[in-house]
Amino acid sequence: MRRQEARAVTLPSHAFHFMSSGNPHTIWTRAFVLLCGAQFLGYASHSMLAPALPLYVTQLGGSPFVVGLVLAAFAVTSVIVRPLVGHWVDRWSDAGVMNWGLLFQGASMFFCLIPFAGAAMLANGLRGIGWAGLNAGGYSLLALTAPEKRRGEASGLYSGVQGSPAILFPAFTLWLIAAPFGGFAVVFTVTALLPFVGAAVGGLISRHLPRPVGLPSSKDSTPWWREIFRFVEREVFLPSLLLFWLNLPLPAFNNFSVLYARELGIMNFAGFFIVVGVTNLLGRPLLGRLSDRIGRSRSIAAGLTLQVVGLLLITVVANLFGMICAGALFMAGNAIGSSTTLAFAVERADPMRRGKAMATFSMAYPLSYGIGSLLIGSAVEGAGYIGMYLLLAALQAVGLIFMLMNGTRVNSNEPARL
Repeated sequence: MRRQEARAVTLPSHAFHFMSSGNPHTIWTRAFVLLCGAQFLGYASHSMLAPALPLYVTQLGGSPFVVGLVLAAFAVTSVIVRPLVGHWVDRWSDAGVMNWGLLFQGASMFFCLIPFAGAAMLANGLRGIGWAGLNAGGYSLLALTAPEKRRGEASGLYSGVQGSPAILFPAFTLWLIAAPFGGFAVVFTVTALLPFVGAAVGGLISRHLPRPVGLPSSKDSTPWWREIFRFVEREVFLPSLLLFWLNLPLPAFNNFSVLYARELGIMNFAGFFIVVGVTNLLGRPLLGRLSDRIGRSRSIAAGLTLQVVGLLLITVVANLFGMICAGALFMAGNAIGSSTTLAFAVERADPMRRGKAMATFSMAYPLSYGIGSLLIGSAVEGAGYIGMYLLLAALQAVGLIFMLMNGTRVNSNEPARL
């Protein structure tokens, strides 16, 4: 499916409409269901690696800083290729780019079967390229299919599906590592197969997509090479910045919490991932829908506040129950903040540059993941786990102040400017 290459004018999203045989206000269309299925399988593979990679690298003799480097490799490649991936979404196919990303994500994991930390870093770096395609294509499809007046709810449901694998798959990974027939090789094989199945599901999406009507016929004269090297779409800069700040401390819970628990002597840690995953699953659709009613700025501010509370709480607990409470508070805040910033970005994305805009927005997660992993790994070695969590709480407090100062811009329909 090749898109028309019209780019000369920028119009609001309501200037275009789509031909569809279904109810235009219905979220659960066939295209949306297939999109969620493909995203679920791609994110399931990612969730399995959350506890597996830190444990694997430390078993190979790596320090927390080396763990941070391995995790950051994923972010570096994902950010670098994001403009090119966004260009392909606009000029070729959003569904095609998403499926290509799933295939690349799965194939890269076989490098982890080489028992060497450098091979794990290479695999995670290659996986970042596939991750860029999975998310840029998926977000573009979400913007194409979400009903205009239910974008907060649709974004919450979509991000809830993305977050739902975090309920059981990290715990499943820990069980699989310890099982008599399991081990890291089995885990990496499963994480490779899941995206392949996701690509098969995603291959059915194109036939169910709505057809755009009313696109302008003029063509953009911008050279293709300038398009590729344009990293930031200014209309989604503010939601991208907010998502970056919200996700900066996320590796502290997704990846490093299992190492902190072992330092505290907590060995049976699977329950933490289950409760945190359930919180994430329930919070995103419910709180995303709430943002349609109370406003984007209030929702994001509430998310940042909950994250600060969760980060402070984890510094004063020393048992599994306390860590679960801290993780649930943090993840509730991340759920409402992430789903709201996604709806915010969908509203501001130029329909004629949707692929590039959503590529810019989706760049925020791997960028925060990489910088956060390096920051967290360095902070653990320099100040210990408690010092690391306090530092992250302070950074989130700064983000909350920034959010309160820019509440009017968040609630405005005018594009954000650099």
